[in-house]
Amino acid sequence: MDIDTLIAQQLEQLQPITLPEMKEIRLMNRTDTKFVTNKEKLAKLLELCQGQYYAQFNAGSKIASYKTTYWDTDDHHFFMEHHNGRAPRQKVRVRTYMDSLDTFLEVKTKNNHGRTKKKRILVASQETAMEGEANDFLMGLVHRPTSDIHPTVQNQFHRITLVNYGKTERLTIDFDVKFHNYETDEDNDVGNLVVVELKRDGNVFSPVLALLRRLRIKPCGFSKYCIGTVMTNRRIKQNNFKEKMINYRKISKAQ
Repeated sequence: MDIDTLIAQQLEQLQPITLPEMKEIRLMNRTDTKFVTNKEKLAKLLELCQGQYYAQFNAGSKIASYKTTYWDTDDHHFFMEHHNGRAPRQKVRVRTYMDSLDTFLEVKTKNNHGRTKKKRILVASQETAMEGEANDFLMGLVHRPTSDIHPTVQNQFHRITLVNYGKTERLTIDFDVKFHNYETDEDNDVGNLVVVELKRDGNVFSPVLALLRRLRIKPCGFSKYCIGTVMTNRRIKQNNFKEKMINYRKISKAQ
């Protein structure tokens, strides 16, 4: 049995939760902990989650599709803030939920206490995201007009979202991540890698942490924008991501 079929079978065993039922756990002001693993361990994690987690069910599926375009300045200000480890730091992105085609212009801010805040407005499409009220929205949050930024990297990926039975946290699981760089016209993908992100208010008890430890899946940062940039733009400064890239390759091959 191939690994994608096994993941689908394990996912099917999880009880569904609908989008309306998830409104109470939006976690727009939260702490995020990321873990990087591979598809083989993802299948094992889904098996261990039986009886403890719901799987989000929407548009007839427990696997959602996303498209995200990141915007940055000519000197890659937002990328360099992350590369240099600065906090607080921000990212500007336009995200489309492909199953519904709902599209949002978003600003993510991570402060120096590890908390992430996300502000967003509904926009008509990826192509028109910087029109209308976008300029005022960005000026109020990143203090830059729309004319100062341009699309740099786009990604597309699949996402599984799990919710613990206590409804105090969300676990997003992203895989099949593919990148396109608008500046270099290069494409790349993460192959077998899976990015797991635990999202919760503060440090409330999380059932999944014990499961992740059991599978030897350790906390590991992963920025889709930064990694996508590194993988598709060899001209940009990326010294601080070289060790991470070596680690990701090891994780991808691990059993």
